[in-house]
Amino acid sequence: MFITKKHISRRAILRGAGVALSLPLLDSMIPAQTPLAKTAAVPKTRFTGIFVPHGMAPGYWIPEKPVLEAGNLPFILKPLDPFRDHTVVLSGMWSRSAEPPPGVTGADHWVAAAFMCANKPKKTTGADIQDGTTIDQLIAQKIGQSTLLPSLQLAIEDPGANSSNCGEGYSCAYTNSISWASPTQPLPMELNPQVTFERMFGEGGSQEERRLRREQDRSILDSVAQSLARFKKDLGSDDRAKLDEYTDDIRELERRLEIAKKATGSVTAEGVVVPSGVPESFDEHIKLQFDLQVLAFKADITRVSSVLYARDLTGRAYPASDVPSLSFHGGSHHAENPERIAEYSKLNQYHVKCLAYFIDKLQKTPDGDGTLLDHSLVLYGTNMGDSNQHLHYDVPHILIGGASGQLKGGRHLAFPTKTVPTGNLLLSVLEFYGIHQESLGDSTGKLVGLA
Repeated sequence: MFITKKHISRRAILRGAGVALSLPLLDSMIPAQTPLAKTAAVPKTRFTGIFVPHGMAPGYWIPEKPVLEAGNLPFILKPLDPFRDHTVVLSGMWSRSAEPPPGVTGADHWVAAAFMCANKPKKTTGADIQDGTTIDQLIAQKIGQSTLLPSLQLAIEDPGANSSNCGEGYSCAYTNSISWASPTQPLPMELNPQVTFERMFGEGGSQEERRLRREQDRSILDSVAQSLARFKKDLGSDDRAKLDEYTDDIRELERRLEIAKKATGSVTAEGVVVPSGVPESFDEHIKLQFDLQVLAFKADITRVSSVLYARDLTGRAYPASDVPSLSFHGGSHHAENPERIAEYSKLNQYHVKCLAYFIDKLQKTPDGDGTLLDHSLVLYGTNMGDSNQHLHYDVPHILIGGASGQLKGGRHLAFPTKTVPTGNLLLSVLEFYGIHQESLGDSTGKLVGLA
């Protein structure tokens, strides 16, 4: 460790014309000879909530044993094998909040918002929407108020391409956002990685300065070059190397964003609208969004994020998968045909491969006395079990990460069918962040055996 009597604030920011560059955790941010756990620089447990509609292929995702064995994960989850020691698979969960209330028709394709609050949304297409405050926002209220961005909400499919009525009398607000700041306030999910990048780094200076920098295709690092050089002069070699790696990551993201920016806007073969500046390829799009999250976690720009993989009923296909022409929603209605179920499992596995890309980046990113994966908790799940029949029990949920030493991985927790609501899981996740509540949504208590 580089020892100095003068340490740098963890909140240090380098400012330039139209730029505010937050910094990664450096040794110089830790007072000399002081244990990390006793400083303001001690890492906080990050959180990411990821929702994928349409469930998973039955018979292809539930582990056989309570222990996740090397090389023996079920087909859909095989991409997570390198991270099984940080993984907890939960089977038997009951997503009651996605089922229609008694005496009310419809619901399950229009209630993605229930995923992280376990509340049944009010059936309405008007302004009187009501659901529940989601756990990502409860966590952001607890640990995100001292960061530049309390939370990030990201999407991979345009959430603004529909009217106020998404179907069966339910407002599009319930399917357009999985993050709700209050029971009546859904948060917009950002589709464009360039907009997210600007929110992370472009808050310095005036709006005009930021506009000119973008028009001139200048790197944000150009605006802080001199102050960055002066800052590095007083750092030790390890910290200089960390800072160089960080700025290299920023330049690489800028390069990829520049490629996406040249897109003029299009409609894919599946009818998916791709706005200008957004990668047409799902594969590149989701990797950009995940890379931005990793960078935001690394620089403590935010500690909380959510990701909407796709909107319900999407007909999108995934050319980078092993079933490049299979429609997501169409494939989910497999008619109990074994061959079609096997095909759908390949699409599900591809989505998990994208998740594994994110997890791998977290694992490879140092963070204090561990890695970002050690200090994160990722919730990945859906609200359907057998999507062919629109059943909302035996719903897949996965937790990945060390939660700063609070979560033991390598496990499969199997719960009896239709007995444990997803609200119990959400209530238990809040405990990892020091948020103690008696109930949340449809919860009946904490999840037994998780902690």
